[in-house]
Amino acid sequence: MLKSINAPDIAAPFSAYSHGVLVPGNSRLLFCSGQLGVAPDGSVPHGCTAQAELCFANIEAVLRQEGMNLSNIVRINAFVTAREHMGAYMEVRNRLFAAPYPASTLMIVAGFSRPEFVVEVEAVAAAPA
Repeated sequence: MLKSINAPDIAAPFSAYSHGVLVPGNSRLLFCSGQLGVAPDGSVPHGCTAQAELCFANIEAVLRQEGMNLSNIVRINAFVTAREHMGAYMEVRNRLFAAPYPASTLMIVAGFSRPEFVVEVEAVAAAPA
C-alpha cells in the first residue's frame, strides 16, 4: 500500500528512514500528537532509550484505536533535548521499523514542559479506507 521514495540524485538517508512515503488517495490518515515518555501511571523513566520506547508505545496505543500499528506510520517527527540523545533515540526507532521506512525528521530542541523529558515523538499513519 505505502511506497517508499528515495531520490537517487540526492544523498542517501543517513539511517533507517525514507526521503518520502507515497500514500494512496483512498487511505485513512491518523495524525498523532507528540507523545512523551510517560508511563500509564504517570511515571517518567530516566534516560532517552526508556523514554523513546514509551513514546513509541504510546503512539502504538493511539494507532490501535483505529486498527493500526507501527507499520502504518508514514511520517515521524522526533525532538530530543541534546545531541547526546540522538543515538539512543535512533537506536529505538531503527529497532522498531522495517522497510519500507517512514519519512523521519529529528530535531534538537531547548526543552519540554517538564525538565525530566528528553524526547518527544509525533507520527502520521495511513491505512486502507
